[in-house]
Amino acid sequence: MTTTARPRTASRHVLATAKGGGFLAGGSFFELASRFVISLLLARALGATGYGLYNLAISAGTIFAGLAALGLDDAVVRYVAIQVRARDDRGVRGTLQVALGTSLLVSLALGVALYFLAEPIALGVFDEPDLTELLRLFSIIAPAMTLSNVLAATAKGFKRMDHVALAENVVMSLTRMVLIAALTLIGLDVYAAAVIFGISDVASIVTLIAVTNRHFPLSGLFHRGARRNVREIFSFAMPLWLSGLLLQFRKNIQVLLLGALSVASDVGLISIVGRINLASHVIYRSIVAAVKPVLAELSSQGEREELQAVYRTSTRWTFMFNVPVFLVMALYPTPLLSIFGSSFTAGAAPLVVLAFSELANAVTGTCGSIIDMTGHTRVKLANSIVWMVLLFATNLWLIPRWGVLGAAVATLSSTSIVNAARVIEVWVLEGVQPYDRSFLKPVAAGLVAAGCGVALSMWWREPGNLLEIAGAAVLMTAAYAAVSWLLGIEPEDREVIAKVVRKLRRKFGHRA
Repeated sequence: MTTTARPRTASRHVLATAKGGGFLAGGSFFELASRFVISLLLARALGATGYGLYNLAISAGTIFAGLAALGLDDAVVRYVAIQVRARDDRGVRGTLQVALGTSLLVSLALGVALYFLAEPIALGVFDEPDLTELLRLFSIIAPAMTLSNVLAATAKGFKRMDHVALAENVVMSLTRMVLIAALTLIGLDVYAAAVIFGISDVASIVTLIAVTNRHFPLSGLFHRGARRNVREIFSFAMPLWLSGLLLQFRKNIQVLLLGALSVASDVGLISIVGRINLASHVIYRSIVAAVKPVLAELSSQGEREELQAVYRTSTRWTFMFNVPVFLVMALYPTPLLSIFGSSFTAGAAPLVVLAFSELANAVTGTCGSIIDMTGHTRVKLANSIVWMVLLFATNLWLIPRWGVLGAAVATLSSTSIVNAARVIEVWVLEGVQPYDRSFLKPVAAGLVAAGCGVALSMWWREPGNLLEIAGAAVLMTAAYAAVSWLLGIEPEDREVIAKVVRKLRRKFGHRA
């Protein structure tokens, strides 16, 4: 691996990615904290069985919402980003007309289908009669989920990641958390929790409409003069739709298979394990979302060197920020799970395995975003098919043998294989790869931090409460940061830090 000079003009794109990723990460951490509280309240109020039914209904609603999107959310990110850069307002209006109009109509039709299929699904697939009414509730919620996704994609296309973070992370999570906490005091059941889920989605939609209207008046969206490149949009969107559909199935396949092959309590267990492991996914997801419009611009302009620079920097960031979270998950799984109750500590081994799965995501970084935004949609579809087949086959094989642990091992194996393939594909198709010698620095710092974590475990005999876990996390992160600093900060990281410092000084009235 060699280090190549970074083009000066790449600085603007790296800073744009850092800014957008920062907004999304901040919002995602708020959402993560809120979800922790929400999961804790729901797990204790509903129990493992009720919480499992709740997550089964969410999985079904998410799949139907993904069906309705038709890949137009990803298409909006790409085409709006390119059209905004070209100051093509007519193109923006046409893209939004196609995306919003089509997805809304399809989502309403699929909502009706889910309503009438609720009983056959609940009884025939899961043998859970109580699931019927929950699925009918989510047949009403699913169209709102679709609309929220497309509106969020619109904001991403405009590079307004702050709007996405506000609506999807802050408003949605805060609404859900406040309502669940309030109803917990007077009695919360699984049906009320489902209604609250829908209300929070509506709150996100209202917020996205309000903030988007500030810089692109939606009142003129359906005026004449819009240029609707319907064929081009759908040619790009349809492979992504099939890929996204497989992604939604992939995200929910373990929940569905555990519900079909096991019992609802196992669904509750994997859901809590997934909630904790979500901390590993926050920075990764934020950077991936922020870098997509940047990659779309660079690809459309043929700026290969800048594409390489942004690819390497964003991938190093996904890995660098994942390492401290991974160490906490891998070293202290049982204390983390005990917070939710003793019945959930059986998920310790699956939590460690899923932490390695997120590390595999982080170390391969934004390879999937490169494939998406450079227009290789058929390659993405092929990857999604392979991923789905691998995950489905390994789940069918391992869940009957190992239960929840088998589901986690299936995730790790399929994720590692497909991500390795995507890195090779990007190298072949675009001639860029994400690694240089700077990647070794977080590896070295992570090994030192891991040693500190093991020493702390031997001293404490494993942290026994949330305060001790937080203390261990702080100490390991401090060791990780110190070693990273001693090994040297990369130039692009210094630029980001300097910009943050300048903004803080301006905000608080300090002089340099």
